[in-house]
Amino acid sequence: MKDELAMINKNDTWELTSNPKDKHVIGVKWVYRIKLNPDGSIHKHKARLVVKGYSQMAGIDYGDTFVPVARHETIRLIVALAAQYGWKIFHLDVKSAFLN
Repeated sequence: MKDELAMINKNDTWELTSNPKDKHVIGVKWVYRIKLNPDGSIHKHKARLVVKGYSQMAGIDYGDTFVPVARHETIRLIVALAAQYGWKIFHLDVKSAFLN
């Protein structure tokens, strides 16, 4: 949890403000997960602070939604182009990529 909060603060993702009187405040919750090694032993404990998006109301709490996810068809196309043109493909996992 400390790592998650440190990353949120480092990226200047949010700032503390007072609650608006005429607006619905959307809550957050912590989600915990245990990552395992292939042999079943514990690799690490993960914690994520997530918004309770199910409490949002369209047109009031949000207008547009964006999902930073690549479709399988797009990935297959890029791999096929890389194979055809001899491009190198690099894979990168970025901690807290959704904040960037």
